[in-house]
Amino acid sequence: MASKFQRKGKSGDTPGINTASLPDIVFMLLFFFMVSTTMREQELKIQVRVPDATEIQKLEKKSLVSYIYVGEPKRSYQRFFGSEPRIQLNDAFKQVKEIPDYVAAEREARDENERPFMTTSLKIDYEVKMGIVTDIKQELRKANALKINYSSKQKTE
Repeated sequence: MASKFQRKGKSGDTPGINTASLPDIVFMLLFFFMVSTTMREQELKIQVRVPDATEIQKLEKKSLVSYIYVGEPKRSYQRFFGSEPRIQLNDAFKQVKEIPDYVAAEREARDENERPFMTTSLKIDYEVKMGIVTDIKQELRKANALKINYSSKQKTE
């Protein structure tokens, strides 16, 4: 006599795995990585080798930092711009006199309550002459951007 709980036509096979929730899990993971990943906003067109430092501090809120890059153009850009150190603001090479406009645009892009906390970070190649740095600092002073940070890397001994 057959058991009354035994199914007809099946001989005790294990049931298949239910994959109905698999697309939900995949979309949750995709959404998580899309939200948590930050993309580089600018393409560096110059070579920046920051100097070593012994006393460094990490910036608190990087969203309040505007970057000014100074260095020799990368090899692919030297044909057009030469090999002298250049200033890069966002994705374009600019002149020193254009820095106040850049600072004003960066201020306008921020909320009004965040503007007093904005910092201008100078990422300058260690072989750049100090004259360019002084000119940049003078323009930042004219634009009333007085919080300046010099980017460097931790000195390894």
